[in-house]
Amino acid sequence: MRKIITGSALVLATALLTGCGGDDGPATTDKSAKADASGKSQSEAGSGEVKHEVTLEVLGTGTSQVYYNLDTNKMEKVTLPWKKTATITLTTDAEKRIGTSVSVVPGSVTGSDGMLHPAACVITVDGKKVSDNQGGKSNKMCEAKVK
Repeated sequence: MRKIITGSALVLATALLTGCGGDDGPATTDKSAKADASGKSQSEAGSGEVKHEVTLEVLGTGTSQVYYNLDTNKMEKVTLPWKKTATITLTTDAEKRIGTSVSVVPGSVTGSDGMLHPAACVITVDGKKVSDNQGGKSNKMCEAKVK
């Protein structure tokens, strides 16, 4: 019985390793031969850096803890309102296609009712608002993908 199971496993592994899928035609390793919709090759279209100015803001008054992921992951005790701006540079094709995450988790502030509430947060990319927590009404952090 062990010989049958071992033999079956060997045949299955061989089939998986040989890529028992359909033939997509001849493989090419020259990426410059493939063109995108604009007619530029992938190596031409993907070359160069892409820069974005990203601003994280936490609004309110008083002091609060702020956790953020921008140019680094960091936690700070800050005086509100607080703002941090950095230039994010995307250099790889993967970063340009998938993006890189930026986020800010605002700490709590005392509301007009005397209760603790999340501070309001906003993320802008190149001057355009891409994320907010609805003025602190949402318990979610502010996060965005920069592409």
